[in-house]
Amino acid sequence: MQTCPKNYLVQSILATIFCCLPIGVFGILKAIKVNKLFDQGDYEGALEASKSAKSCARWAVIVGILVGVVVMILFFVFGVGRALISQQ
Repeated sequence: MQTCPKNYLVQSILATIFCCLPIGVFGILKAIKVNKLFDQGDYEGALEASKSAKSCARWAVIVGILVGVVVMILFFVFGVGRALISQQ
């Protein structure tokens, strides 16, 4: 008897909200597909969808962090950095 693979739905939703919307939405769609495929008896398909959902959630977090770092650098260089220089 096989158990249903983990669907990573919560991780995908959180990654969508806090990190990267497009990749997160794709992860949510894959996460929803896991249970449907498992219920249809397609264990291999459910396992593949689970791996894809996990990968999407991870990539959404990575992209979100990278974008956040770039925005902070640009803000400091062009925003706060200029304000600090002009005050001196």
